[in-house]
Order: sequence, then structure tokens, then C-alpha cells
Amino acid sequence: MTFTLTTLGTASPYPRPGQPCSGYLLRTDTTTVWVDAGPGTLAALQQHTSPDRVDAIWISHTHADHTADLLPLYYALLYADLHLDRPIPLYAPRGLAQRLETFLAGARPNPASAAFTVHDLHDDHRTEIGDITLHTLAVDHGLPAYGLRATHSGATFAYSGDTAPCPALNRLAEDATLFLCEADTTTPSPYHCTPEDAAKAAQRAHHLLLTHIGPTLTEHEATDRAHAPATHPGDHHPIA
Repeated sequence: MTFTLTTLGTASPYPRPGQPCSGYLLRTDTTTVWVDAGPGTLAALQQHTSPDRVDAIWISHTHADHTADLLPLYYALLYADLHLDRPIPLYAPRGLAQRLETFLAGARPNPASAAFTVHDLHDDHRTEIGDITLHTLAVDHGLPAYGLRATHSGATFAYSGDTAPCPALNRLAEDATLFLCEADTTTPSPYHCTPEDAAKAAQRAHHLLLTHIGPTLTEHEATDRAHAPATHPGDHHPIA
């Protein structure tokens, strides 16, 4: 059985030409999970699958560079040429549905539940999506925010989301087959990791990939400081 990570976008804090913001696809032979939906990722996703074939969406936190494409996705699912036979399960921090509905409001209410079955995340949340197990851990980002451990067939993908170094980051990385960690800042921060922070947490994992490299860092600087490769839109990485 295959288990792969496809990078849809990595830009921070806004999309660049050819580089959407944060978004990733986790896929097995039978299951597709969209992890974070930053601006530009809906278009990138369609290079790999149709939005109505996504089995679930998992959102790390409510900042726009991780969520904004949920808005056009709503319209695509309900008013376009797709074939949505049921709302897509959406796992996200509490309150995201209300935020979406505020943006979607028009002459009449547009309930998020028309397109999404919303599940509020919490620390130590677990669920099964097809043949992938999703385990959510709360991380430190100045607002409710989460990292992810996704397991399939004995392999584990770990994703930091956006976070400062914290005990949960170490738990996320523990024995992960592939650890995807942000490297947003050059100096210690209460909200983000430096490349060195990512490398320290990744000592507990088998492989490290850097993502969400901030505007004060070049990819070369970040990868040199962490001694790990960066991930780019369109990259495919086998997990198992």
C-alpha cells in the first residue's frame, strides 16, 4: 500500500507566483486527506484530484494563509460542475465554521454545513479517515492551533502546523517516518520555529522536510541551518 505526501503550497505569509500558501495532500491507494487550505491550494489540488473526491480536510489553525481556500471551495462544491454526494468532513479549530459563514454571508445565510460536516479539533483528538488515522495535538501559536500525526500501514507522517518549540512538537516528531516542520523565522519566537528548532525536534524523527519558510529566510539559509531539504509545490514524497 502506498502512502504519499504531495505539497500544494508552502508560501508564508501570502502566495507568490507559482507558490501557493500552506497546503498538502496525504494519499493512500483509497484515501485522500487535504491538510491546510491556504490561498492558491485549491487550484494546485486540481492538478492531482477533484475537490469532490477529497475524503476529509484537516486545518491546523484559523490564520488565512492556512484556510482561505475553504471559501472558494464552498462555492465549487455547491454551485459548480462537481458532484458532491455528501458534505466533506472538515476537522478544524472550534469556531472556523462561524468564520466561514461570516465571509460567505449574502442576501441569505450560507451555512457551512451545506458543504462541510464540521468537527471541532481538540488536543489528543483522534479519527479514522478511510485507512488513515489522524491524531491531533495542540501546539503553541498564540491561538488555538494543532499539529498532526497521520498513520497508515505502520508509517507515520507528522506535521507541525505553525508553532513555537513546545513539548507537543517533540511528541509530533517522535519516531515519525517523515516530519514536515515549518521554519518561519530567523530568531526565537513565541509563535514560530527557526530552522534550528525544526532540526532539534526532528532528532526524534527519521526524516525532516522544511516548509512555510518565512520571508526573512531564503530556502538556502533555512536548509543550511537545519541541514534538511525544503519542500516545494508539486513535490511528492513517499511515506510508505
